[in-house]
Amino acid sequence: MLTFTDTAKERVARFLALQQAQGVRALRVAGDRREQKLWLVKPEDRRPDDHTFRVAGDEGFDVFVDPRSAEQLAGATVDFVEDVMQSGFRVFYPSPTWDDPVAQRVQEVLDRIINPGVASHGGHVSLAKVEGDAAYVLLGGGCQGCGAADITLRQGIEEAICSAVPEIKRVLDATDHASGTNPYYAPAESGDSPLARS
Repeated sequence: MLTFTDTAKERVARFLALQQAQGVRALRVAGDRREQKLWLVKPEDRRPDDHTFRVAGDEGFDVFVDPRSAEQLAGATVDFVEDVMQSGFRVFYPSPTWDDPVAQRVQEVLDRIINPGVASHGGHVSLAKVEGDAAYVLLGGGCQGCGAADITLRQGIEEAICSAVPEIKRVLDATDHASGTNPYYAPAESGDSPLARS
C-alpha cells in the first residue's frame, strides 16, 4: 500500500478543496517504479477492480489504484517537494536504512546514475549518511584506493547528486582508501609513479 507524508496529505487536501465544486473528492495514483501519475477524480470514477483506501489526516481523502499499479507501487511513499529547482508530487521507495526523503533521493542518484557507471571499473558507491547540506559517501571495490577517486567524486558523483538533490551542497568522501585491496588503478608499492621506473 502507498503511504503519504504529512506534506503530501496537506497538498492533496488543499487541491481537493479547490475542486470541491466540481465534485472532485478522491485521488487516483497509477504507474510503476519508473513513472507515476497522480490526478484528482470524482468518487464515481472508481473502477470495480480498483484498490481503494482512505488516507487519514485533518482532511482525509480516498485513493484509487488499479491492480497493476497497486502491485508496482506497493511500499512506496508519496511526498510533495517544493523548491527553486522542482515542485510537485514525488513517489519514492524508502529503504530500511533511508527513511529521510533527501537521503533516499541521494541513494536513487547513486543507484540510477553513479553505480552503473563505476561498475565498469569494478567499483560501487554507497551513501554513509546525510548531515545538513552534506552527503557522505563510501567508495568501494575498484573505487577504493583508486588514484582517480577524487576526480570521480568531484566531477561525477558530486555534480550528479547536487544537480538532482538541491538540498545537498557538498559530497564528502568517508572512505578509508588506505585499506583498499582491489583498486582499478593500483598505487605503486614504493609510492612513486610507475612511469618513473625503468
